[in-house]
Amino acid sequence: MGEIIRFVPKSERERARLIRAARAKYDSIFPPVDPVSEKQNKAPASHTVSGANAHRRDGVLLS
Repeated sequence: MGEIIRFVPKSERERARLIRAARAKYDSIFPPVDPVSEKQNKAPASHTVSGANAHRRDGVLLS
Protein backbone atom coordinates (compact mmCIF):
# COMPACT_ATOMS: atom_id res chain seq x y z
CA MET A 1 0.00 0.00 0.00
CA GLY A 2 1.07 3.58 -0.44
CA GLU A 3 2.43 2.84 -3.93
CA ILE A 4 1.85 5.65 -6.43
CA ILE A 5 1.06 4.71 -9.99
CA ARG A 6 1.63 7.42 -12.57
CA PHE A 7 -0.51 7.52 -15.69
CA VAL A 8 1.58 7.80 -18.86
CA PRO A 9 -0.40 8.52 -22.02
CA LYS A 10 0.10 6.19 -24.98
CA SER A 11 1.45 9.06 -27.07
CA GLU A 12 4.17 9.76 -24.48
CA ARG A 13 5.19 6.07 -24.41
CA GLU A 14 5.35 6.03 -28.21
CA ARG A 15 7.44 9.21 -28.23
CA ALA A 16 9.92 7.67 -25.77
CA ARG A 17 10.08 4.48 -27.85
CA LEU A 18 10.80 6.44 -31.05
CA ILE A 19 13.54 8.45 -29.32
CA ARG A 20 15.20 5.24 -28.07
CA ALA A 21 15.04 3.71 -31.57
CA ALA A 22 16.49 6.87 -33.16
CA ARG A 23 19.33 6.96 -30.61
CA ALA A 24 20.14 3.31 -31.25
CA LYS A 25 20.22 3.90 -35.01
CA TYR A 26 22.40 7.02 -34.62
CA ASP A 27 24.84 5.18 -32.33
CA SER A 28 25.10 2.32 -34.85
CA ILE A 29 26.02 4.79 -37.63
CA PHE A 30 28.16 7.16 -35.53
CA PRO A 31 29.64 5.17 -32.64
CA PRO A 32 30.42 7.15 -29.49
CA VAL A 33 34.00 8.48 -29.46
CA ASP A 34 36.44 6.86 -27.06
CA PRO A 35 37.87 9.73 -24.94
CA VAL A 36 41.30 8.02 -24.71
CA SER A 37 41.79 7.72 -28.48
CA GLU A 38 40.44 11.26 -28.97
CA LYS A 39 43.21 12.69 -26.75
CA GLN A 40 45.88 10.89 -28.79
CA ASN A 41 44.71 12.63 -31.99
CA LYS A 42 45.33 16.23 -30.93
CA ALA A 43 45.79 17.70 -34.44
CA PRO A 44 42.93 17.31 -36.92
CA ALA A 45 43.88 15.40 -40.07
CA SER A 46 43.45 18.51 -42.21
CA HIS A 47 46.16 20.31 -40.21
CA THR A 48 48.89 17.68 -40.18
CA VAL A 49 52.20 18.54 -41.83
CA SER A 50 53.61 15.97 -44.25
CA GLY A 51 56.17 17.88 -46.32
CA ALA A 52 57.99 21.15 -46.91
CA ASN A 53 54.98 22.82 -48.56
CA ALA A 54 52.08 21.36 -46.59
CA HIS A 55 48.70 23.04 -46.99
CA ARG A 56 45.55 22.87 -44.93
CA ARG A 57 42.33 21.88 -46.60
CA ASP A 58 41.38 25.57 -46.93
CA GLY A 59 44.58 26.28 -48.91
CA VAL A 60 46.58 28.08 -46.19
CA LEU A 61 50.30 27.25 -46.24
CA LEU A 62 51.53 25.70 -42.99
CA SER A 63 54.99 26.67 -41.74
